[in-house]
Amino acid sequence: MNRFRVLANLATVGNGAMGAVAIAYVLLGNSIIAIGFLIVAILFDGADGWLARQANTPGTAFGRIADSTADAVSFGLAPAVLIAVHHFDIATWGSLGSWPVVVGALFLVLALSRLAYFTLRGFAHPYFVGASTPQATLGVALSLLLLVRPGYLGNSPLAFLLLATGLAALMVVPLKFPKVRRGQRLRPAMILTTAFLPIALVPIQFAPATGSPLYLLSEAGTIAAAVGMGVYFVLGPFYYSPGATAPEGRDD
Repeated sequence: MNRFRVLANLATVGNGAMGAVAIAYVLLGNSIIAIGFLIVAILFDGADGWLARQANTPGTAFGRIADSTADAVSFGLAPAVLIAVHHFDIATWGSLGSWPVVVGALFLVLALSRLAYFTLRGFAHPYFVGASTPQATLGVALSLLLLVRPGYLGNSPLAFLLLATGLAALMVVPLKFPKVRRGQRLRPAMILTTAFLPIALVPIQFAPATGSPLYLLSEAGTIAAAVGMGVYFVLGPFYYSPGATAPEGRDD
């Protein structure tokens, strides 16, 4: 078997494994570390698509199914659990009743629907129909950091749930979102977002005091990364380049 194909399959396994670990950390009450593992899952997902394209062989149904299965764990179930399960600020979350579970379930259902479409038909397009599940997951993670914990823009679980609902809907709207590859006009914004993610996540792992240098550094990185994601979600449907090449089938 082509070595790039083997490496792509290993990256797919890594993606699913990181999603499973993220779920475990959410259930254990540490959503911050869980977000870190979700970022690693996104990196594995990007790597498996790149490696599969380097194989220079036609994509297989097995590759698409394996990729979508891993994505279902990392970008369907994991963000759904991140939305629904909270072991802190019990009084605030308790006042919302069952809505966190409802929004988490909605995100999971729409993510699985989007992945099913991608596996059966969407892989043949040189663009995403609807926002990709990794990008929607990243949007959920950044929204949680901004609005819930540590809550750089304030503690507002309701606003977080509303944003999560919007991100879930974006996965199934019939809009064309560009793949972030060389030549796409929104690629710089997404590269900037990726560069700021470590700045957002690493300092906050040390639980810095509010207003401390590490806290402010993480806050700046989170806001910058969120701006980059916002640019993609708002401008993406208008910046799709029709000349992009067709994918191998392992990008979502």
